[in-house]
Amino acid sequence: MTTPFGSYELTRFPDDPRDQLRAWDAADEYLLRHLESGTGERGPVDLAGAGQITVLGDRWGALTTALAAYHPTQITDSSLSRSATAANLDRAGIGTSKATVTLLTTQDPPPQRIDVLLVRVPKSLALLEDQLYRLAPHVHAGTVVVGTGMVKEIHTSTLRLFEKILGPTKTSLAEKKARLIFCTPQAQGAVRPAGTGPWPVTYTVDEEGGSAAGLTVVNHAGIFCADRLDVGTRFFLQNIPTNTDGARVVDLGCGNGVVGTAVAVADPDAAVVFTDESYQAVASARATYLANVREGRRTAEFHVGDGVAMLAPGSVDLVLCNPPFHSHQATTDATALRMFAQSRKVLADRGELWVVANRHMGYHTHLRRLFGNSEVVASEPKFVVLRAVKQERPRPM
Repeated sequence: MTTPFGSYELTRFPDDPRDQLRAWDAADEYLLRHLESGTGERGPVDLAGAGQITVLGDRWGALTTALAAYHPTQITDSSLSRSATAANLDRAGIGTSKATVTLLTTQDPPPQRIDVLLVRVPKSLALLEDQLYRLAPHVHAGTVVVGTGMVKEIHTSTLRLFEKILGPTKTSLAEKKARLIFCTPQAQGAVRPAGTGPWPVTYTVDEEGGSAAGLTVVNHAGIFCADRLDVGTRFFLQNIPTNTDGARVVDLGCGNGVVGTAVAVADPDAAVVFTDESYQAVASARATYLANVREGRRTAEFHVGDGVAMLAPGSVDLVLCNPPFHSHQATTDATALRMFAQSRKVLADRGELWVVANRHMGYHTHLRRLFGNSEVVASEPKFVVLRAVKQERPRPM
């Protein structure tokens, strides 16, 4: 990526030479050009004398890496984005010491005072709303606020959020299908509401929620289907095994944790592990679990990271997975296939992977190739539940 601040070799995380998707796009480039030379009526930003710079939602560290000389603070919901940023900084010979760049999550307290706020608009409008509410008390009337995104990512509702929470908002002309957002924060209390936004949201699963019926679900901002079960998860919960018999069970890509919590409630002896790449998701899963389990049951594990890469090989009996098929705006099965391969590694012999997915994804083919078997447990016109069993391959004589 070539920018006014230098040229950088950037990759996504996990780094895969076969991945054709770049670690930056035209929206990142547009924002960096604007900071250096200005756009339309807006002049360049004096980053050297600007004070504290916060970068919200930087997808793979492109913005943070390019601006590292100005000691920015990055705030992200994705542990994969955080890992990508650290790797890209190392590749650029910068590193992540506090003297250069500070890496925070959406669950961490933000900087006390923010003088420049750069926002990469996320796919989730709810996550944007939540984070603007969290950051609003830390900006001031002189804070420079610039957002960026592709044209298809910036809607009227996006601009209304900036306007409602921070202050008057305008957009730039489009360049290479990217657009900038300019927001002028008002004096403290003039526009920004006191307190926090509407998150987290809590609801009770209805009687059609299978093994999760009656459970309380807590959703922090950015989690898919905030106020009800999505149809895929509902179908999964109607078909997952309930006789886990004290097994070690992983809710992989746990989201709000309703699947793992249903297992924990049904089997108090089960050792349930919740894992997701999203800090918001794991916070939701923890809250959902604590809202439903009785005192004295076996303690669950909660991990933010790359699938089940943090678990020991052969240490798991059952993996339950509702894999995503999007990476930001791109449709891809790469994340799901990585989840399947990781699952096989951590499963014990005869351990099982259960997957719910849109029928058209054709995951049964991948599971047969990886596990040597794949069984359809349940199906309907749109979704299918698949089961694959790990069988140790015979050693050659």
